[in-house]
Amino acid sequence: MYAFNYHRPSSIEEVGRILGSAPDASLLAGGQSLIPTLKQRLAEPSDLIDLNSVADLDTIDVDGDTLRIGAMARHAAVAASADVRGAIPGLSALAELIGDHQVRNRGTIGGSIANNDPAADYPAAAIALDATIETTQREIPADDFFHGLFETALEAGEIVTAVRFKVPQRAAYAKFMQPASRFALVGVMVAQYGNGVRVAVTGAGMSVFRVTEMETALATDFSAEAIRAIGVSADELNTDLHGTAEYRAHLINVMARRAVTQAAG
Repeated sequence: MYAFNYHRPSSIEEVGRILGSAPDASLLAGGQSLIPTLKQRLAEPSDLIDLNSVADLDTIDVDGDTLRIGAMARHAAVAASADVRGAIPGLSALAELIGDHQVRNRGTIGGSIANNDPAADYPAAAIALDATIETTQREIPADDFFHGLFETALEAGEIVTAVRFKVPQRAAYAKFMQPASRFALVGVMVAQYGNGVRVAVTGAGMSVFRVTEMETALATDFSAEAIRAIGVSADELNTDLHGTAEYRAHLINVMARRAVTQAAG
């Protein structure tokens, strides 16, 4: 690693002050992506701001049809939360599929959302569950938050503080995972609301995306058969050592049908 100044603030206001004086600083949440990057010397921040002592960033609560999860909530906490299981069981199940026990007990929802790894699970949940990303400066609809490969709408000095999910009538997540990393080779989350259905795909492309043709079909007939014949073009999907774009295109339909079947119960 390179040398850097280490800070452990206790309030979000203190974080903001440090960021204002250290524009090349990096924020440390769970560290599941940042620490390996530092070890490989792929990043050289002047300062490292540890968020783990900042108060009230890990709360989970339900208010009517809204589930709010603080940015520093660990994946394990989301998976185990009675509030999450009661409001959106599919989100609890998604969190349980992230990484291994060590990753789930360190990684955070805010860190995952802000990092926007193309194979991460939470972006699919944020899009399918029509989430709103709360930051220190504003509120950003999930549809406007994820811009591309490791790119989001966050501006310099802006910090994710919580994610608000709209509680659906039913929802589920199906994931074909890369067995070593447990990242999504393809993951699909489906959520049904009174005014329609949302289908979000992660792992297949450069960033999470929706499949509107499936959404339209499922709004009329919420069944796996309704989307069996709906394909996604492989033209803009990822090809790597784990699978070709064509294979990922095939998996999108398979995982989407599994998610619908799970949600339908």
